[in-house]
Amino acid sequence: MKVLFQCLLCAGAFLTLTSSTASCAEVKLSHELVENHASGNVDVIVQYKSAPTAEHHARVANLGGTLKGELGLIKAAHYSMPAHSIQTLSEDPDVAYISPDRTVGGLLNYTVAAVFADSVHQWGYWGTSNASVALIDSGVDSSRPDLQGSVVFSQDFTGSNSTADGYGHGTHVAGILTSSGQMSNGLYAGVAPASTILNLRVLNSAGLGTDSLVIAAINRAIQLKSAYNVRVINLSLGRPVYESASKDPLCQAVEAAWKAGIVVVVAAGNDGRNNTAGTNGYATIEAPGNDPYVITVGAMKTEFTDTRSDDLIASYSSKGPTLFDHYAKPDIVAPGNRVASVMAQNCYLENAYPANVVNSNYMRLSGTSMAAPVVSAAAVLMLQMNSNLTPDQIKARLMKTATKSFPASSTVVDAGVTYTSYYDVFTVGAGYIDLTAALSNGDYSSGYALSPSVSFNSSSRQVTLNADVSSVAGANVVWGSNVVWGSNVVWGSSLISSANVVWGSNVVWGSATVAGFNVVWGSNVVWGSTSTTAAESTPLLINGEQ
Repeated sequence: MKVLFQCLLCAGAFLTLTSSTASCAEVKLSHELVENHASGNVDVIVQYKSAPTAEHHARVANLGGTLKGELGLIKAAHYSMPAHSIQTLSEDPDVAYISPDRTVGGLLNYTVAAVFADSVHQWGYWGTSNASVALIDSGVDSSRPDLQGSVVFSQDFTGSNSTADGYGHGTHVAGILTSSGQMSNGLYAGVAPASTILNLRVLNSAGLGTDSLVIAAINRAIQLKSAYNVRVINLSLGRPVYESASKDPLCQAVEAAWKAGIVVVVAAGNDGRNNTAGTNGYATIEAPGNDPYVITVGAMKTEFTDTRSDDLIASYSSKGPTLFDHYAKPDIVAPGNRVASVMAQNCYLENAYPANVVNSNYMRLSGTSMAAPVVSAAAVLMLQMNSNLTPDQIKARLMKTATKSFPASSTVVDAGVTYTSYYDVFTVGAGYIDLTAALSNGDYSSGYALSPSVSFNSSSRQVTLNADVSSVAGANVVWGSNVVWGSNVVWGSSLISSANVVWGSNVVWGSATVAGFNVVWGSNVVWGSTSTTAAESTPLLINGEQ
């Protein structure tokens, strides 16, 4: 059994709730494995309490398993083993947690202007090879004129022995980051056109990969940090959340990269329209965007204008809080709808969606996949300005300086269905990225910029942000008594709790505590005694909202 990753183009997924009663042994198993009755072999990731040894591999072999690769980054190994042996392996005292090797997939003219990148370009900030981006995606077509010289290292993890981009997703993301705009006279230049990329291919020509491949690529980016000045990892991909971030092997891998001094930027997901669980698209953030360390990015629409005053949230952009952990996500939003960028030659997306093709060099794609590289490029520009900035300082500055002026709500009609979006903390995070403000900010902080968890008081119907004591939300941060995660600093009081937004009398999912509200916050919440499963996302609405 494999659960696929997918690139975060505009997509839909389905949430269903199932109940299970966990025994002590089952605590070590993800719920898919607890409920698995399949025969034959299953690919699994086994996290150990300490780095696995030959003895551990021998124990798995005795159960009929085969080692497929070590994942030392997270003290884990990737095995193929008989389904009926997994329960026995979970009883090994050295085993911490077992999960399937899940499948993942890949979740600019107006984009550059919308985030004020053109202004910082005039200041001399174009990106730098001293802050390279590890692009973990479907490959990059480095032969495209707009990307000449951008790719400084390539490696394939899919087993196809090619780092080219048969799908077309990675090349498009690379163009948003670093396109020179040569074939459009600068019209479709990237946000950081002088930056360099490490092309780490984990998604195949159908846009799909697995947890183990992504973890291996993250580990490679960390190994190459010094040789290629890797300071940013871009993950425009994701999959459903199946357990707490503290157990998810993919989340543990991005945390390791963050702690190694690399900014990790992740697409939020494209399930903001999903009301399958009665949440009106809330609690749909995908992994590893549910991890508190990383910068999780939602998607905005530029409305095809240079000004951002008319920009609106894309209704498909996934919303928080995160499943199981209740983290406030996304952290920030950036342009991601109908973005024109570099097109890989003869790729799947070009052939499948000819209406999206601008010309022989460019095409338009939509999704939080397209918003994430805008923020990755912003991190590069900030590092060009000050190479000593830590990942946490970059995250804090981006969130603090984000624009927080939004309408109360907006609507869009697609295929005859009306979708309403509310501009609360779980929809737009800390706000809309503003590069001029971020590069002008001189605040420093110590500690981790962990996204806070939230809790709901059923009596007052209010949500409280709960900052980790080790994060920059502590009392001694440089911006005073309204600490970095304070309601008037990072988010602004209008985004957190008001009578007409999410948590007041007119809550998004109804005027009373209706079914949707119970799903997210009630006694049978999806992260409590009831577990959650989700079907694979499939690319939809590639054109995005108008």
